[in-house]
Amino acid sequence: MSDVVYDQREVRRARYAVAAVFAVHGAVTGSFATRVPWIQDHASLGAGQLGFALAFTAFGASCSMPLAGRISHRFGSRTALRGLIVLWTLSLVLPSLAPNLYTLCLAMFVYGASAGMADVAMNALGVEVERLLDRSIMSGLHGMWSAGALIGSAAGTLAAHLGSDARLHFALAAATLTALGVLAAGRVLDVQPAEDEEPPPRFALPPRSALLIGAVGFCAVFAEGASLDWSAVFLRDRLGSSAGLAAVATTGFMLTMAVARIAGDAVVNRFGAVRTVRTGGVLTVVGGLLIVVADHPAAAMAGFALMGLGIAVVVPLCFAAAGHSGPNPSQAIAGVATITYTSGLIAPSLIGGVAQATSLVVSFALVTVLACGLVVFAGVLRVGGRGARTEVSARAAAVPDPRP
Repeated sequence: MSDVVYDQREVRRARYAVAAVFAVHGAVTGSFATRVPWIQDHASLGAGQLGFALAFTAFGASCSMPLAGRISHRFGSRTALRGLIVLWTLSLVLPSLAPNLYTLCLAMFVYGASAGMADVAMNALGVEVERLLDRSIMSGLHGMWSAGALIGSAAGTLAAHLGSDARLHFALAAATLTALGVLAAGRVLDVQPAEDEEPPPRFALPPRSALLIGAVGFCAVFAEGASLDWSAVFLRDRLGSSAGLAAVATTGFMLTMAVARIAGDAVVNRFGAVRTVRTGGVLTVVGGLLIVVADHPAAAMAGFALMGLGIAVVVPLCFAAAGHSGPNPSQAIAGVATITYTSGLIAPSLIGGVAQATSLVVSFALVTVLACGLVVFAGVLRVGGRGARTEVSARAAAVPDPRP
């Protein structure tokens, strides 16, 4: 990155612009999730075929993420993000147009690839703004993503309730979100590479530091994926809850995560990344234990709420730590994102496999064991200066850095 001195008002405006981009990115995901049943019926797919097609989302993201750093280096952060967010919002239309399994697999690959590249670009810019402000903002940015996802899913739920054709719904959503995305991306920082800075490789293994940070993210995203996809099933099948009450558990989990992420920056700035994640890990483990021993829906719902609260800020802090861990933030962030995407992909299927062989109680016992990794390995988030500085003194972290 070039050593450009930015006006603080410009940096603050850029923070809000990046937050808006995060919300747009989340709204696309929320919109898509609500119409998966329509897509399944339109393509005439069974459950197994649908799962196979959806796996191409993570495959596409994993393949494309390393390219985001090179695109940003070639065009600058503002132009790159503008182009990538447009690619992401427009890709929403593709799954609804797929008439069969093969075309849906291709559509999901493109959908995932555009999601992954935009994800890396916006997180890298978020890390740069965080560096310039010298205080944690990544949790709040990911909170905006969650808020956008909730808004997108609410609009999608309404469209589904009205019996709207997903092709029309996605076309209108894509047009609206593209306009909002272009507007927001045009106001982010235009970070240009230094003249002597070598372009990042098209594909490269993530640095070792990113692997360790990604392992922490893996534990959090595994719990997130398991809770999102299996919380309602757990309440219905294990505890005999109604379908409506079971759905409330999933919604409550999402709301807890969104609120905790939006409020999380204040906690991180006060206590530091490492202590925040360790405390979150304890809450996640307690929540997991409550789910495992629950004999009443209220206890399980409280467990899922605690789990959402505990893991909420982990992934944002992993991205922040990766971005601060070396000279190439995009490459490190891409490495962490690839690991977390993989976790999100395998968690639901692994939980289902374990449940099939044993029970859902054993499945969530596995989630609880993995959550212990948040407590044990939180120290790797001390990498890169910010985590260490906040650990040493929360007050010192609040003092503005004189560097540009």
